[in-house]
Amino acid sequence: MNRAVQAAMVEAGLTADSLAAQIGVDPKTAARWSSHGRIPQTRHRAAVAKLLGKDVTELWPDALKRREPAWFRPWAEIEREALSLRSFQLAWIPGLLQTEAYARATLAGEPLTPAEVDNLVTARISRQAVLRRERPPLLVAILDESVLRRTLNGERAMMAEQIAYLAECATRPAVQVFIVPAGTGMYPGLGGPFTIAEMPDGGRVAHVDSQAQAQIIDRTADVATLDRRWEHVRAEALSRAQSLDLLREAAASWT
Repeated sequence: MNRAVQAAMVEAGLTADSLAAQIGVDPKTAARWSSHGRIPQTRHRAAVAKLLGKDVTELWPDALKRREPAWFRPWAEIEREALSLRSFQLAWIPGLLQTEAYARATLAGEPLTPAEVDNLVTARISRQAVLRRERPPLLVAILDESVLRRTLNGERAMMAEQIAYLAECATRPAVQVFIVPAGTGMYPGLGGPFTIAEMPDGGRVAHVDSQAQAQIIDRTADVATLDRRWEHVRAEALSRAQSLDLLREAAASWT
């Protein structure tokens, strides 16, 4: 447990219910903030610290040690809180399912120092801890088959390792992977990748990638649009068993 948060709540005369009511979140979410390693989202952190009469660093010292880029931290925190994540990827393996070598390959050609690459890769791999929790979120990932057929500078071993790891992840109870086969014609997923997170309070938030800085979307109408797009994409994908067979074939093709 986070004893600093617990003590501050007692000192302020607040319970999880009363704190949740003032911040505007579900009481279960507020209760998790006193657990070790559970940190409020950026938009809530300062407000919680103010109500408890403490500095953020007193309550959650690890908040400033994270290596995610500042613009990505709000989504990383949403991932840590989410009950489920539905992700469609058109060009990459999802970050939560990447190997270290593949994560490095996705950063090739970017104007980054070796130290910056190390930090970004470490942050990306660290995010995968959510899938190893006792009660991980349900991750449903849909990938265009082209993702499985593309590598960097002819690196076959890197892709063989990555797809074999993806196939292993796909057999876990809390991970489902579906593939949209190469023979599929035009479909709504060609508009770009996105992820929809279902939160403990029943709300849903989406992350939409682009060539510029990604967006976090929480407007109900916009998330509903992505929901409809997800259903269209899912309808084009192979079954879970067929997708796993394709993953294993793709992994073998790189060896």
